[in-house]
Amino acid sequence: MKTSWYEATARDRIAGLLDPGSFIEILPPQSRLRSPHLEPLGSPAAFDDGVIVGKGVLDGRSILLAAQEGGFMGGAVGEVHGAKITGLLERALDERPDGVLLLLESGGVRLHEANAGLIAVSEIMRAMLNLRAAALPVIVLDGGRYGVFGGMGIAARLASYIVMSEEGRLGLSGPEVIEATVGVEEFDASDRPLVWRTVGGKHRYLIGEASALVSDEIAAFRQQAICGLSNGSVLDLGEVEMEHARLKDRLARFGASHDALDIWAALGASDPDTLPVLDVKEFHEAADKLRIVS
Repeated sequence: MKTSWYEATARDRIAGLLDPGSFIEILPPQSRLRSPHLEPLGSPAAFDDGVIVGKGVLDGRSILLAAQEGGFMGGAVGEVHGAKITGLLERALDERPDGVLLLLESGGVRLHEANAGLIAVSEIMRAMLNLRAAALPVIVLDGGRYGVFGGMGIAARLASYIVMSEEGRLGLSGPEVIEATVGVEEFDASDRPLVWRTVGGKHRYLIGEASALVSDEIAAFRQQAICGLSNGSVLDLGEVEMEHARLKDRLARFGASHDALDIWAALGASDPDTLPVLDVKEFHEAADKLRIVS
């Protein structure tokens, strides 16, 4: 069994994350639930449409789970893909499990299914907000090679608990989209250190957008997912207003910064250039006292 979250498939991650033998898939590949939009355009289809949904047990507690497969169209969301995730989230509201796990890896909406994909993401977001209003923990795990961008990047920030590895990335727009929009002089998508310190797990953890930063191991994600089951706070108007206040303060503090290194220095890092090369344990020792706690 693979131990690296980054290298694993969605099914590998599920197998290593949950209690052995506990996962029951809903709408498995045998159901042949495929996107109706891909084959007419000459694009390959998948019998699970790139997302696995089901129920299982995590550390003895009941969970519902959705896992996007980055190896199929970069985890992009289409009509059927999104409907499977939404259906799972709505099921959680009826069944009231101990938590919902979202193993996200997505570049955003499929261009082949643009409008249908956008609607699907909006339905996912609404379902997540309903779960948060009901105080059900929604835990996002982000550490795959394609990151979490676009609509699913927005949806991820609606979760009650976000676990990232350094290799994970989280943002509204992917690096290539940013480069195409503002130019390579402003943001070079081929500059891997720049990309990772801008949208990577270490930066998201430092500015309070990731709840936990873990090493690239399925076991480490499992341990933090268990912790996330105890973080099912209600998302109400008061919490939204507090988040707006935190964002306003962050903009005031760091709005003039041109690079994540500037932000880390402003947070008090004595040598911000060294943070990207530290392993997870060393990074926590250096950075936990600096991070913004949301």
